[in-house]
Amino acid sequence: MINGAINDLAKARQELASAQSLEQLEQIRVSYLGRKGLLTEKLSSIKDLPPEDRRAAGQELNRIKRELEGLLESRQAELGKDAEEKDRQQKIDVTLPGFGTERGSRHPVSIILEEIVDIFEGMGFSVEEGPDAETDYYNFTALNFPKDHPARDMQATFYLESGLVLRTHTSPVQIRAMTKLKPPLRVICPGRVYRCDADVSHSPMFHQVEGFQVDRHINFAHLKGVLMQFLKEFFGGDIKIRFRPSFFPFTEPSAEVDIGCLLCGGKGCSACKQSGWMEILGSGMIHPNVLKNVGYDPEQWSGFAFGIGVDRLAMLRYKIDHIRLFYENDLRFLKQFY
Repeated sequence: MINGAINDLAKARQELASAQSLEQLEQIRVSYLGRKGLLTEKLSSIKDLPPEDRRAAGQELNRIKRELEGLLESRQAELGKDAEEKDRQQKIDVTLPGFGTERGSRHPVSIILEEIVDIFEGMGFSVEEGPDAETDYYNFTALNFPKDHPARDMQATFYLESGLVLRTHTSPVQIRAMTKLKPPLRVICPGRVYRCDADVSHSPMFHQVEGFQVDRHINFAHLKGVLMQFLKEFFGGDIKIRFRPSFFPFTEPSAEVDIGCLLCGGKGCSACKQSGWMEILGSGMIHPNVLKNVGYDPEQWSGFAFGIGVDRLAMLRYKIDHIRLFYENDLRFLKQFY
């Protein structure tokens, strides 16, 4: 029995060395180590040997079995590696031209934001920035929102567990800037803002550019002149513009500015809510209480402020009818912009 097993091992070595595929290797394993394999049958027949020979026969047959299993495992690893390399070579045609590199593009909102900043910098405005998570003081109180003021209900606010809020406008940067800077000054504050709002022209996160100017003898005519200049430079001289009386706690008097909807040409669409006009910014004269909160004497200084909806300007510029398209990360959409 032992001599036969040794001869089987020698034969198995030869077969393993000549095997050219994992399939052939599996056939060799079954013929020697399968349920009806040669070595398995010899191990099963140990019980038929004389008692004094069983121990030695079992030890030798198990040694041969372990050696054969090791040879199979080693050869399997070699053939598996060869198969992977062969498969890789078959899949890759090195004579084909390369795919090249795709050209990246800027996000449409980033393009518009940079253009807005460039226009106002050309008008003498400097740039200030602030945190997205603000304290109640900077977001509301310093901007003339009393604790029980109903105007707080105008802001659909995200409140954080830390006690901070996600800023509902970029006006808190106005407070921060005026606190550290002395007038006269003219500043713009671009950034992200957050509100619980969503439809074709609103998003829970969007972009604004706050702008303000403080100097002696500033009046509403200065505000109107700056905004008219900006809108004509951004959209072109034939753009339709209207100022509407409005209310904001931090400005008095206040006005909202609309332009003729460029998506429908003023005929009415879902983006302009069938009005033919689209609101793009709020504005007004800085409230005396806001000036007092930052240490400015409202008897000596006056100013105006405005907040521009960057995403809406992008919708109008590129004639996009739903703000959601900006944030879905669809490359088919984003690749259109440079």
